[in-house]
Amino acid sequence: MPDEKHLLKSLFDKAVDAAQAGILIPGSLPPAPTGTTIVVGAGKAAAAMACAIEENWPGDLRGLVIVPYGHSLACDQIEVVEAAHPVPDEAGANAARRVMAMVQDLSADDLVLCLLSGGGSSLLSIPAGGVSLGEKQALTGALLKSGADIAEINCVRKHLSAIKGGQLAVACFPAQVVTMAISDVVGDDASVIASGPTVPDPTTSEMALDVLRRFDITATDNVMAHLRNPASETPKPGDSVFDNTEYLVLATAADAMAAAEEAAREHGVEPLILGELEGDATKLAIEHAELARKTFDGSGPVNPPCVLISGGETTVQVRGNGRGGRNSEYSLALALALDGHPGVHAIACDTDGIDGTEDNAGCYVTPDSLERAERLSLNAKDLLQDNDSYYFFSETGGLIVTGPTRTNVNDFRAILIAGH
Repeated sequence: MPDEKHLLKSLFDKAVDAAQAGILIPGSLPPAPTGTTIVVGAGKAAAAMACAIEENWPGDLRGLVIVPYGHSLACDQIEVVEAAHPVPDEAGANAARRVMAMVQDLSADDLVLCLLSGGGSSLLSIPAGGVSLGEKQALTGALLKSGADIAEINCVRKHLSAIKGGQLAVACFPAQVVTMAISDVVGDDASVIASGPTVPDPTTSEMALDVLRRFDITATDNVMAHLRNPASETPKPGDSVFDNTEYLVLATAADAMAAAEEAAREHGVEPLILGELEGDATKLAIEHAELARKTFDGSGPVNPPCVLISGGETTVQVRGNGRGGRNSEYSLALALALDGHPGVHAIACDTDGIDGTEDNAGCYVTPDSLERAERLSLNAKDLLQDNDSYYFFSETGGLIVTGPTRTNVNDFRAILIAGH
């Protein structure tokens, strides 16, 4: 068996490889239409997906996709525009308007290929009537800090948008629309992935208002007036505009975990899939530390040497002024809960290669993580309270930096438990 860090990193790499557009796109393309083919989309994988389509499409096409800054790739026929994530900017709003203009006045003989992946919600950002981009930016920032989950955040986004929540499909009608998605959403709900621009929206404006109330988020008068206006409602299930649409989920967190599971067995380590998990990052870390201890002692669900694998998307309620993402927050809380346990190593990374807004994918947790911090006079508990997990791991050497992976099937966590 390779050393612990190498093994854990290899499992993460296998998980990411399973969600790469180059292997997913070729066998999933629809037949070419008699009319025009237009490619649009947004997300961290959009450029890689667009390049894969160009390499495998039998005829002419044109289009535009939007990616976060640093996630671009050069395509020949499809324009790639970079914009801000997770809080939208003017570049994204302008590119989204161009997407909407590109799909106007199509016929039933035309085909729109819509490429969606994680990050699409912030990149496809056209403010709804009466709401400014600045108001959307402020509200998005508040939602991201609130502890709301992605479905709740996207419920609000859809009802403040002129493109999300099925409205892109309305603009494409009567053309055929085939959406190809790489899911970063627990449960792979098409209406949540990138805020569902090409599918019916089962949520309502009243539900969006309820999210703001429950998380005590103050919105501007313009935002509140729009959400209370019946015109803010999105197209619903049963609308005939969706009759000529198809939705394909090309990769999920389950696919990534299955690839890691197979790789673990190849290394002689018994894997246990815990599934796609949500909830507070710190609370989940404490639960996982307890499970790891029990497993090491022989009272867990699997015998060491073993690895506990999980995906999904945790949340972080921002209390302090530090830096970090949900994976580094989880990792620091796990290190504290394990308290230097000699038989446990772990990795927690975002499969897109960017944990939150930092430059790392995630972090390693090793038996000496806290010891390293103590030698540097770092107080791990204080840093966690200040949401400063990035600083902890940057100083102790636990950061994992991969750069953008140009895919996203959410978080990947693996806890390696050594044999006695």
